Amino acid sequence: MFSASMSMGFRGRTRQVISRGKNAFLRGFATKEMTVREAICEGLDEEMERDEAVYIIGEEVAQYQGAYKVTKGLYQKYGEKRVIDTPITEAGFTGMAIGSAFHDLRPVVEFMTINFSMQAIDHVVNSAAKQFYMSGGNLACPIVFRGPNGYSAGTAAQHSQCFAAWFAAIPGLKVVSPYSSEDAKGLIKAAIRDPNPVMVLEHELMYGVSFPMSDEAQSKDFVIEIGKAKIEREGSDVTIITFSKEVGKALEAADIMASKGVSCEVINLLTIRPIDREAIFKSIRKTGRCVTLEQGFPQHGVGAEIAAMIMESDTFNYLDAPMERVCGADIPTPYAAELEIAVFPQVDDVIAAIERTTYRSIAA
Repeated sequence: MFSASMSMGFRGRTRQVISRGKNAFLRGFATKEMTVREAICEGLDEEMERDEAVYIIGEEVAQYQGAYKVTKGLYQKYGEKRVIDTPITEAGFTGMAIGSAFHDLRPVVEFMTINFSMQAIDHVVNSAAKQFYMSGGNLACPIVFRGPNGYSAGTAAQHSQCFAAWFAAIPGLKVVSPYSSEDAKGLIKAAIRDPNPVMVLEHELMYGVSFPMSDEAQSKDFVIEIGKAKIEREGSDVTIITFSKEVGKALEAADIMASKGVSCEVINLLTIRPIDREAIFKSIRKTGRCVTLEQGFPQHGVGAEIAAMIMESDTFNYLDAPMERVCGADIPTPYAAELEIAVFPQVDDVIAAIERTTYRSIAA
C-alpha cells in the first residue's frame, strides 16, 4: 500500500498518484494529475498574471528556477523585476519585501527552508505580523512567506523541524499548510490575495508527489478559504486531526483500521491559524474520540492547542476516552536515517494511538 508517507527518501524524484477515500474527488471529477510543486507554480503564475503587484523574491528563485523548481518558468515569463534573485541574506530580503508590502506591492518571499526564516524572524513577527494592529488598522502588510517545513531526508537537526506551532502562536500572522496539489494551489492563491501576512508551510517530500486535480481546481478563480478545514475521509468511531504530509499517514492508518472494523474520520486542517474550531468540535461530538498527528515537538504543539480547545469547551463532555497526541520525539532530529525514522510519527504509531483511544475507557 502506497501513501504520501512512503515518499520519504525519494526527495521528490518519484511521481506518485495519491487518491484515497471517497472524498478524493470532493470538488469534482479529476481530469488531470499534477505534482504539488506544479500546483504551487500554477497558483503563483495565475496570481502574477492577475495582479501586477505580485512578485517573488528569494534565493535562487529566478535564473535557477527555485531550489525545488517551484518557480520554474516564472523568471522567463515575468522577468527580473518580478522574479528576483537575492544574496544569501534572509534578514535583508525579508525586510525589503515587507517594506515593499507597505507600499502597495504583494511580495511572495521564498525561504529555501522555513528553518532559514529564523534569520528573519524579527521581521516576520515584529514587522509584518503586528503592523496592522499597531497602525490602528491603517497599514496592512499583504505579504506571503513560503517554503518547505518539517523534516526532509537526512538533513539533521537544524534543517528538519516543524515550525507550525511557532508561527501559529503569533497574532496577526495566518498560517496554512497544504497536503495535496489542490490544497497547495488553492492556499497559495488565497494567501497572495489576503491583505495581511500569511505563512505557507509546504513540505519538501511532497513537492514531487502527484494528485488528481478536479475541474474546479484547474480554474483561475479557484481558492481555498483560509481558516476552513477539510474532511478528507468521513468516519464515525474516531477523529484524526492532522495537516501537511501527515494527512497521508492518517489516511493509510484509516484504511488499516477500517479492515479492523474501526471507522476513522480524517480532518485535514489546511489552516493552523486561525484553526477551524467548529470543524474539530463537530467531528469529535460525532465520533467521541480524538487523535492528533503532527511532525512537531509535543510540548506546546498544535495537538496540545487542540487538547486545550477541547478541554475548555463543552466538546470535552462528548469524549468517550482520553484523546491521544502523536508527535515527533522531544529531541533534535538525528542525521542517521534509522534514527530519523524513529523520531517522527509512522503509520504504526497512529494505529497504536487509535487502538488505545477506541478500546479503552476513561477509567482504564
